[in-house]
Amino acid sequence: MSATINIKLFADYFSEEEARIIEVPGRLFPIKLHYMPQLQDVPVGSAGGSSGKRTHQSDRLSPEPYIQILQLIDQKYPPTEKGDVLIFLSGLNEITTIVDAAREYNEKNKNWIILPLHSTLSIAEQDKVFDYAPDGMRKCIVSTNIAETSVTIDGIRFVVDSGKVKEMSYDPITKMQRLKEFWISKASAEQRKGRAGRTGPGICYRLYADKQFYDFDAYSTAEILKVPLESLLLQMISMGLPNARLFPFVEPPPMDNVENAIVSLKEAEALTEDEKLTPLGKALAKIPVDIGIGKMLLMGCVFQQLQPVLTLAAALSVQSPFTNRAYRDPECERARKSLESDHGDPITLLNAYKEWLEIKQHRSNYGRHEDGDRRSENSKVWCRRRGLEEQRFYEITKLRNQFQDLLQDCGLMETQNNDQLSSAERAIRNGELRQLKELRKAHRMEAPRKRKLLKSDPWGLGEDGDAEADDGKVDIRDVEFRLSHDSSKLQHLVSGATACSYRDLMTLKLILVSGLYPQVAIADEFNYCKSLSEQFFHTRAKPYVSLHPMSFFGNNAQLLQLTDAEIEEKPATYKSRQPLSSRHQIVCYLTLLETNKSYLTNTLRMPAAQTILLFAHTIETNCTFSRIVCDAWLCLDFPAPESGQALLLKATKLRRLWNRLLAEKLKALTTTADGELAKVERNVSIEQMNLELWSSLAQYMNTEVCYTLKKLLPADLKSLYVGPPMAEDDDEDGAQRMELPNPNPFAEDFQPLYNETKGGLFLTENITFGCVVETDWSIQMQEQILEQDWECSHCRGTYRLTGLQKLQHAVICKPAKDDETNEPMPMASEMSSSKKLNVARYDCPNCGEQLVLSAIDVLKHKKSCSKHVKQEPQD
Repeated sequence: MSATINIKLFADYFSEEEARIIEVPGRLFPIKLHYMPQLQDVPVGSAGGSSGKRTHQSDRLSPEPYIQILQLIDQKYPPTEKGDVLIFLSGLNEITTIVDAAREYNEKNKNWIILPLHSTLSIAEQDKVFDYAPDGMRKCIVSTNIAETSVTIDGIRFVVDSGKVKEMSYDPITKMQRLKEFWISKASAEQRKGRAGRTGPGICYRLYADKQFYDFDAYSTAEILKVPLESLLLQMISMGLPNARLFPFVEPPPMDNVENAIVSLKEAEALTEDEKLTPLGKALAKIPVDIGIGKMLLMGCVFQQLQPVLTLAAALSVQSPFTNRAYRDPECERARKSLESDHGDPITLLNAYKEWLEIKQHRSNYGRHEDGDRRSENSKVWCRRRGLEEQRFYEITKLRNQFQDLLQDCGLMETQNNDQLSSAERAIRNGELRQLKELRKAHRMEAPRKRKLLKSDPWGLGEDGDAEADDGKVDIRDVEFRLSHDSSKLQHLVSGATACSYRDLMTLKLILVSGLYPQVAIADEFNYCKSLSEQFFHTRAKPYVSLHPMSFFGNNAQLLQLTDAEIEEKPATYKSRQPLSSRHQIVCYLTLLETNKSYLTNTLRMPAAQTILLFAHTIETNCTFSRIVCDAWLCLDFPAPESGQALLLKATKLRRLWNRLLAEKLKALTTTADGELAKVERNVSIEQMNLELWSSLAQYMNTEVCYTLKKLLPADLKSLYVGPPMAEDDDEDGAQRMELPNPNPFAEDFQPLYNETKGGLFLTENITFGCVVETDWSIQMQEQILEQDWECSHCRGTYRLTGLQKLQHAVICKPAKDDETNEPMPMASEMSSSKKLNVARYDCPNCGEQLVLSAIDVLKHKKSCSKHVKQEPQD
């Protein structure tokens, strides 16, 4: 791209009356300040008034103003005058645009070295901005606001300020983080300008008008207004604060944000309905981390999978080690192929960290391979070839150790003793420690990092190959790592990053989902006819989001689609556009991020129905359990009779066992006054429940059941529920509200209650039975069930019962004795005087029959009976 230059425009523009020279207080050197709004198109309404100051700019950035400034510097300042340029832009896409244009401009004279600077670059690439350019050349550093306060670069003479910044904000409704472009504050503008006056007189070009500057906010938005509040509020409540809503914040967040955070804590079961701490909430309050990460750590403690959960929690809490090169360089893509997991990004991260640790185990970064025969690839080169930033793995290790110490201090896990070295190994370790300490001492005595001479590469690629990465110098990060990790601790870390068996992997994924839920998304129904780059997914509050392009499924979205072989033929009575299959999947995600589009990041795939029924906050069904609505936005249809009922019953039993195990484990972890015998008995009970839970979970997650999956729209919800019975309905014959089931087959310790809002009955704390309206096919299914004789395998009796009645019968049924096999079996309503089924006697006024039916069967009989009477011939 070539920019058209109007030399006269610049000569006129930089007249003395237009330029302002401002002495910055406290600076050694003066800074000339030029406002240049004509060089940058300003969106309508971008200045003046509070609404204009935070207006998002949607147009693509034009590189022409920045190229014109580079050309102006070339014309006004000879190459003998030292001085580099620092351009402040808002984000990565803008930096890429300007860098590409600047490199193209530099092709002719080749007197610039163009260097991008942003957080996704490797540390080695970021360090190049501190090096110096050859004689007759200047550096042009194109940076985000990382260079505003985080780093100081010597030699900067010219600063170009776009006046824009991308800030992260948080939407508590959609649980989405938004990275949007805004005008900077006055404080940020002054900070950027000051970068030019550090080592000599400087010049600052502001690509906006002085009037706009005076309309800027004085300071940047407070952090409390841009982050989730759940962890903060939980800490406040745990300190005994009676009402977090009344806390006098210095800069109070919007009350809606506080209310949404409290609702989220209730959904996470950290608070009761009256906003008191639950046992889970008390444990989470001891771990000052994000609620989702905290739940993962607690579940790892409970279900004896703490070591891999510690690793994953740390990996998900730091910046991704994958740099841009990992997805743009074909060599990197090929090299890291073995690390990728088709389960999702968290498992890929775990694989990468494990292999990095294994490199550390078998190789010293400044010596020979342990076998002494040949040099082996060191960890720095290994990371470089795969487009990974090694610094992130050191951060994961450090954070993992901090999480472990935190859990030990809180009494949630026992102190780990990893010193299992033999006497010979300890002697070797002592020699190694002496060598490492000498290396550390020598490194400290060395002069600070020397600035290197940059290569005059017109495209600024600066790829020095593996030689630079393995230049024989001491890597102080590796030295510090080895000082604190002997072979035993390294092996412990490797074991903690391993999930080889199916049970371990399934357990790890379920623990992750227990922390992430309800952050799940389902595929759009039309994804099958779109390209992989056009796939859409829907979350509960945000439809039409995409998979992040730097994620595994973003490049392999076909793994989330149903194949033709996985789609089953639908029954004739069931009419639906949704595919019928037992292989539906949902995507669990760590973050919903909005930049130019809405993206799901750190995604993990799971079986849809099994996962949703296990973790959903609310579950609502019709009277046949053939239609199950989860969290008021996902609808599961089970066309096969009683298949939905069986799966929901399994999920309910597992959920209650999971909660009971969690409660017992938390009680055991936090109780110190128990006697030794009581402690042993509790641990034995916990171990038995643990075995029972995970053997049942493995069977449950592999259940083969066909269903359809659909996202409900607001229009669907308006006609979805039966609603409470009208008062006058009780006067009609048989048209009474359902009888409370006794016994309750879903939870014998839970007394069923009427749902006075949506209709139906509460069978458990989160399951409402009979509140979803029936459809034609579900009514036919009910009739089909009642028309078939059902033989109880326990008592050998034959009955005609609904699905719920069969479950009730299984609870109260007694086995038949051999001498009673030929006796007639009693009716279902007469089987037990203490535990009756959910049926009652009904005398039909139309046909005169005496029947024993449930409330819904009464309605169906009345409907069919009245039709039959109308169709009879008249006398």
